[in-house]
Amino acid sequence: MALPVMLKAALPAIPGVNQLPGIKKSGGALPELTLERADVAVERADVERYAAACGFPRRDVAPVPYLHMLAFPLHMQLMTDAAFPFPAIGSVHLENTIVQHRPVAIGERVSLSLTAQDLRSSTKGRAWDMKVTGTVGDEVVWESTSTYLRVGGGDKENGDPGMQLRAVEAKGPVWTLPGDLGRRYAAVSGDHNPIHLYPLTAKALGFPRHIAHGMWSKARCIAALENRLPDAVRVEVAFKKPIFLPGRAQFGAERSADGYDFTLVNPTSGAPHLLGRTCAL
Repeated sequence: MALPVMLKAALPAIPGVNQLPGIKKSGGALPELTLERADVAVERADVERYAAACGFPRRDVAPVPYLHMLAFPLHMQLMTDAAFPFPAIGSVHLENTIVQHRPVAIGERVSLSLTAQDLRSSTKGRAWDMKVTGTVGDEVVWESTSTYLRVGGGDKENGDPGMQLRAVEAKGPVWTLPGDLGRRYAAVSGDHNPIHLYPLTAKALGFPRHIAHGMWSKARCIAALENRLPDAVRVEVAFKKPIFLPGRAQFGAERSADGYDFTLVNPTSGAPHLLGRTCAL
């Protein structure tokens, strides 16, 4: 997230400033916009920096969640557009689904398009989906859906229940997450949301200290399963409790009928940070 974009994202969260024309958010309908990045090169150096930050091995194809990084500028461009009804800062990433139809090779060029869809009442506020499609030429190779929540005015009786994911026991490795993990991941992903960077910037937004990126935790779990996943795969996760940095998280996975159920938990309390599942296409 470049500095000008970060400033645009932060202004609607500042009391007083957020009432100014052009900054004030309406809370109304989603804009009918499609944003695109055309012909983006999948560069080995960038992929390897991302892989190293998330625990993936060195390969000649991009990791399953890598294209989310290429699409992230579109997420921010749309959520900082004057027509978008909710501030980017303070919107909570609830769930993420990635569908990889085939691996994307190093050196291929990918075009990405994004739209915001399905604004709806949720139990804690209003939720919506950011839908991304990645193509190589005319071939759809990758898709993702990120569900976000704006807290406030929820519908407890008719709210969206979200993904129904199975909790499994975390019997796997305990990962130690350093205090600079958010800054390291931000450097490769472009996501410089202040809640992930420093204790001071996180406290300014209501957190006791900074937290790991949800998409880092998803990527790290996929990396732990990477050698067991098919080339054509769907990976769904629901983000639960934040991981405070520095900290520790314990991974667990169990075989299911068509893939794996997996989890990431606090190794002391057992509280879930993430629930997920994979399935072959």
